[in-house]
Amino acid sequence: MGVILAGVSFAIDGTGILADVSADIPTGSVTGLLGPNGAGKSTLLRLIAGIETPDAGEVRLDGTVVASLPRREAARRIALLEQSAAPSVDLSVREVVLLGRIPHRSRVLGSFGGDDDRRVADRSLAMVGSAEFADRQWHTLSGGQQQRVQIARALAQEPSLLLLDEPTNHLDVSAQLSLLGQVRGLGLTSVMALHDLNLAAAYCDHILLLHRGRLVASGTPEEVLRPAIIAEVYGVDCDILEHPRGGHPVIVFSPSTTPEEADR
Repeated sequence: MGVILAGVSFAIDGTGILADVSADIPTGSVTGLLGPNGAGKSTLLRLIAGIETPDAGEVRLDGTVVASLPRREAARRIALLEQSAAPSVDLSVREVVLLGRIPHRSRVLGSFGGDDDRRVADRSLAMVGSAEFADRQWHTLSGGQQQRVQIARALAQEPSLLLLDEPTNHLDVSAQLSLLGQVRGLGLTSVMALHDLNLAAAYCDHILLLHRGRLVASGTPEEVLRPAIIAEVYGVDCDILEHPRGGHPVIVFSPSTTPEEADR
């Protein structure tokens, strides 16, 4: 059944952040959450994860209202990788991934890191192509390698829903493509907040486009990423081409024109 957003609204100290957001996210799909800075993307991810509770409306995961789930149960079913998810102390890569097993501890203060947890951690690293880094120290990895390990930590939670907030930030082009290819190959229901419209067009099945806290468009990349919609939300002129290999939309932005250039 996937994720259903039903009239979700949220405010902080009286300031509206999201207003009446409704959408369906199918099971097994990769959904791109797009919008300018301040559109409400990170807040919506936190609402879907159950970290925040909507002021109105509800989020349902496979028919269950997320806000009704106990915190540990929500953490088992939903993995959220936020932008500031790096460990504050230096750990080995396997130890970082084992942090994802915390929701599965048998007791509130129980231990983790036994054979079963290690098997899950190692399998999660293998799923993102990072098994060779298991015994390395976290700080010795590149930015792209660290991002893949962070996704492995999320996978170690064994979730049914994976949420990623700007996972490609500060990565070079090769690392961005590799990371999003890994996410797409996982087969999990995934929602990714992204800034790059072309990456979203290439790797996402569906797009949710936010603007000033409202959902202004949803659908396939072909349905959402259109010049008129992009101009309305981002205030830029563009053309849409078809990728010569993948067939997905490619957005070509036009440079802004100064008044002097317009008069020529």
